[in-house]
Amino acid sequence: MSESFPRQYARTQRFTLGEPRDVRVSPDGARVVFLRSSAGDDPVNALWVFDVATGEERRVADPRELLGVDDPSTVELTDAERARRERARDGTSGITGYATDESCRFATFAVNGELFTADLVEGAAQHLPVDGPVHDPRPAPTSERIAYVGGSSLRVAELDGTSRVLAGPGDPDGNVSWGGADFIAAEEMHRMRGYWWSPDGQSIAACRVDDEPVSELTIADPANPDRPPRTVRYPLAGSDNPTVSLHLLGLDGSRCEVDWDREAFPYLAVVEWSQHGLLISTQSRDQRRTSTMTVDPATGSVTEVASDDDESWVENVPGVPRLVGGGRVLTASDRDGMRRLFVDGAAVTPTELQVRAVANATEDEIIFLANELEDPTELHIWSSTRGRVTDAPGSHTAAIGGATMVVRSADLSLPGARHAVRVDGAVDGSLLASHAETPSIVPNVTLLRAGERSLATAVLLPTGRDRDDDTPLPVLLDPYGGPHAQRVTSVHNAHLSSQWFADQGYAVVVSDGRGTPGRGAAWERSVRDDLANPPLDDQIDALHATAEEFPMLDLDRVAIRGWSFGGYLAALAVLRRPDVFHAAIAGAPVTEWRLYDTHYTERYLGDPNTDEGAAVYDANSLLPLAGDLRRPLLLIHGLADDNVVAAHTLQLSSALLAAGRPHEVLPLVGVTHMTPQEVVAENLLRHQLDFLARSLGPDLETSTT
Repeated sequence: MSESFPRQYARTQRFTLGEPRDVRVSPDGARVVFLRSSAGDDPVNALWVFDVATGEERRVADPRELLGVDDPSTVELTDAERARRERARDGTSGITGYATDESCRFATFAVNGELFTADLVEGAAQHLPVDGPVHDPRPAPTSERIAYVGGSSLRVAELDGTSRVLAGPGDPDGNVSWGGADFIAAEEMHRMRGYWWSPDGQSIAACRVDDEPVSELTIADPANPDRPPRTVRYPLAGSDNPTVSLHLLGLDGSRCEVDWDREAFPYLAVVEWSQHGLLISTQSRDQRRTSTMTVDPATGSVTEVASDDDESWVENVPGVPRLVGGGRVLTASDRDGMRRLFVDGAAVTPTELQVRAVANATEDEIIFLANELEDPTELHIWSSTRGRVTDAPGSHTAAIGGATMVVRSADLSLPGARHAVRVDGAVDGSLLASHAETPSIVPNVTLLRAGERSLATAVLLPTGRDRDDDTPLPVLLDPYGGPHAQRVTSVHNAHLSSQWFADQGYAVVVSDGRGTPGRGAAWERSVRDDLANPPLDDQIDALHATAEEFPMLDLDRVAIRGWSFGGYLAALAVLRRPDVFHAAIAGAPVTEWRLYDTHYTERYLGDPNTDEGAAVYDANSLLPLAGDLRRPLLLIHGLADDNVVAAHTLQLSSALLAAGRPHEVLPLVGVTHMTPQEVVAENLLRHQLDFLARSLGPDLETSTT
């Protein structure tokens, strides 16, 4: 019997294993450095180098050989590394991250708390014994020494293995740490690091994080009551954030604090230290104002060089702000209805593009990612001087160095992604090898724009089923539906799990409504103060509009499933609109927004401590709706989740029980917000299918395919 899709999907971590990742290009364009595992079901990453001149790949570091073990994933992770992987949603092992010097000739990485170095030109790696455990090692731009986070301290090691503490340790209670990214920075602000070398390698700008003001939450392991519960610092909406400051630490012992107005701008969103200078970008607590400043490395004094304000919020855009030479500042801002790039306040991108990220910027050219307003399902690489760089349909990203650009492309026509090494503006080039497995199913998907708001929508029918066949099919809505994430893209692998449900006898509808990216400033901001009604209304509108084009959709049997915000939306659907939705699967749902973090929640719903804010939070909570449940509801939650904590599901379940409303709860022991465990991921899909069959009708069966 052939392997089932749920097993393959779980074994390959959603077909991501074996694909090149963390790609970067040396400044001279001669080398492409990346991580990749040996097979489509191998979670252990090795470090690789591609020689642009010869077209040859070379494995530089294999963690199995370096550690002398077959499976590095069996070694216990440090707390810092476990947290980093959770924030990055990274289920792999081995070499999960690396850093290089300025020339990209020398690399450092940590495996299981040990420090390793690699010569990227000669292709040799070695263990460097230092005081550990080691987290986030980064070589100086000159490659003369290495900094790393060790416990709560920031340390510097020489290449002979001698090391010393540069800052720390923290206070005796363990609340202060140096050189790491706090929860909000890593989870919400795209900032996964907490220190930065100066270009000359003689100083470091380092974050000092004091978690003492932050709420303490307890995460227990009920399946193993002999294990002590774990206490985590989690900034609940409306409560105190950690105190984050930035300090300039000289290797000669000098130090000073960067002196910005932390009371007005407590969030440190961006730090960049390049040959052009030291730049920071900060946000106000309500995220309606930002201040971008240059820093004097000698004194820590700051000079504001850019600012932004918005009556809803100012969006953090990956890759900006940054200095681009001559004292000029590259920023992104929502103006003229779209997200645009500006150099010293002058727009450099057109009004028909929604900028999503900046990939590279020099004095002469800016390379950025953007979509055209009429098609948010595609993402293209653009140049400020050459226009659109990628022509083929799909989603494209870039890594750039010198005249070399590595373009990652994924589309609907083929599974997985291709990494093309383009040189001197060529439209094609050598491909980095990918070992990702080919999925056992192919999406039978139609992309369309549904309803009056032209909602980006995907419709998936059973394999071989023609849209002209009007034999009724039960409907499954499969959205995320919230800010910062799209489900409807012109990418093959994005639709695989939905197709599997379709192949079990469903018409699956996926739609991106108001609040999702790619449709302009007003579209994203339409969920301000209301994360419930616009997303839910758009799912209903997409369902009804799609049914007009696909008459086989049986509107008397409609279910909805989702995870995280999608779980919130699924539970909301059966609570608010049982006339439309007949069953729901809510995975890791946010049920009470006061239990979610400050930065995300307050951006959309404001401060819950004010009378106005309290009313907004009440209106968006699922708990008051518990008595309205009339349809089957399955709640799923990882008990080790430290992002959307299990209290969300448990409080909703308690409210439902108090209201006398039957429902089902599936607790996932030892599972976080991710579900990388192979057995869990496989059987979780099957359990959901069984629930749908029981809820929507006796003629639906649980599949073994």
